[in-house]
Amino acid sequence: MRIFFKIAAYILLPVVWLAVVAFVVGAILYLSADTTPPQLHHDFSKEKVLRVDNRYSTFLKSCMRHSENGFWEVMLCGDAEERGTAFGALTDSLMEVQEEAFVGQIREMIPSDGYLEFLRYLTVAYNRNIAHHIPDEYLREIAAMSAYSSPKYDFIGTPYMRQLNYHAAHDIGHALQEYMLVGCSAFGAWGDASEEGLVVGRNFDFYVGDDFARNRVLTFCRPDEGYGFVSIGWAGMVGVMSGMNEKGLTVTLNAAKGDVPYSSATPVSILAREILQYAATIDEAYDIASDFELFVSESFLIGSVTDGRCAVIEKTPEKQALYTQEGNSLSLTNHFQSGELSEEPQNLRNIALSDSKPRLNRLRELVAQSRPLSVDKAVEILRDHRAVGGRELGWGNPMAINQNIAHHSVIFLPEELKMWVSVSDCGMGEWVCYNVGNILCGECDFAHELYDEELRLPADSLFAHEGLARLQTYRRIAHHITAENVDSLTMVNPHNWEAYLTAVKFFKERKEFLRADSLLRVALALPMPEGERIKMKQALTK
Repeated sequence: MRIFFKIAAYILLPVVWLAVVAFVVGAILYLSADTTPPQLHHDFSKEKVLRVDNRYSTFLKSCMRHSENGFWEVMLCGDAEERGTAFGALTDSLMEVQEEAFVGQIREMIPSDGYLEFLRYLTVAYNRNIAHHIPDEYLREIAAMSAYSSPKYDFIGTPYMRQLNYHAAHDIGHALQEYMLVGCSAFGAWGDASEEGLVVGRNFDFYVGDDFARNRVLTFCRPDEGYGFVSIGWAGMVGVMSGMNEKGLTVTLNAAKGDVPYSSATPVSILAREILQYAATIDEAYDIASDFELFVSESFLIGSVTDGRCAVIEKTPEKQALYTQEGNSLSLTNHFQSGELSEEPQNLRNIALSDSKPRLNRLRELVAQSRPLSVDKAVEILRDHRAVGGRELGWGNPMAINQNIAHHSVIFLPEELKMWVSVSDCGMGEWVCYNVGNILCGECDFAHELYDEELRLPADSLFAHEGLARLQTYRRIAHHITAENVDSLTMVNPHNWEAYLTAVKFFKERKEFLRADSLLRVALALPMPEGERIKMKQALTK
């Protein structure tokens, strides 16, 4: 028995020491985190929101209205603290809804309270120096806004740190999990490839549940420094996902694969915000990007009226490159295309195994077929759900340009300072037009509707009458699959390989291996990312 204990001690001692070291290191990282908000210079605590009616409110020089089309439209004016305070005061109830949806989605993925508590400490340790990588202007804007955060979620962290960390949610998600919270497809056309000057379009495929995407915010910002701009996002988001400034420069984000970093740096949305507020040309955008360190790999599609074209700033934690394409159009999905970064090992794996390259091929095909490009044609491209050559992919397929998960879909016409935004159904519903130039110049009365009714584009009638019902049925079954409805899963969405994979997992759990193998063979005849095809072939042999 004594020998047994000696052997056990010999084996377990290194494990115990490793656990102790890990705990100590983790505690040091956690305690060394910079969680102190910046010192604010203004006190607006006595100012109150004036609610003119159930659609229109004002605060200081800023205001907000709820459009009949469903968007929340916010005009922010002044310095960082005034803008942040106004954003928080006007959207406090929306911020609580967004946080509830975000935390709810996290709880759905991680139902254990113990692990959620561990995740909190891990996030603080990981993001311990994030404030050092964000310009003071935006730190003060976030700090002022966070004063209006709901105390309901103080168990996660202080309001300031929660809002700061939410700005890096996308970065942390695809850095730590290799999970592409942000997919996205984007393109631009100009010169003889377009009939309306420079045209830029994108699907922002960021999905954190339907509730998170329900209250989308159009922020029209007139800062005291830099250029006025419009950004499409949500309450609490100071960073930029898609936007256009008064100089006709546009910025959109597309995630790329990279190595897992050891700590955070500048969130990509903050860099996009800096570019949008302070750049008027591609060169200026590139120089700004050079001053920042990211902790994930990202592509920034820049459209510029001054340059009369688009370019892509490709950026990793170590390198940066500018990608341009021959001709008068450019397409972008989720991998690097420049000579400097296209041969990186992670990028080559991404091209070979993921859905990024098939989507890019289809995007290029459609842009070429749509010459000269117009806003109407751009909408059809962003609605496309087929593979190269028009082969069916079904609904909700990650290989499609429209994966039916977009938080928003937008088309910019920078020369006219106009943008069209999809109202509903991930780009398949109506599109409404905003004259951004007039709004930023103060020529539009926020007490009335801002969008141009005459330039509204209709919804996709086929999707409304057939596709939407099929997609909703498919998602409902996939979320609650049973022995009674499993066969309906592939019947309602027969062209999507993911439907078969979901059914395969169900049958394997029930040890019905013959049915699982039969479905795997059907799925292998469908278009799918090569990485998934390899996994499915391997599964057949087990």
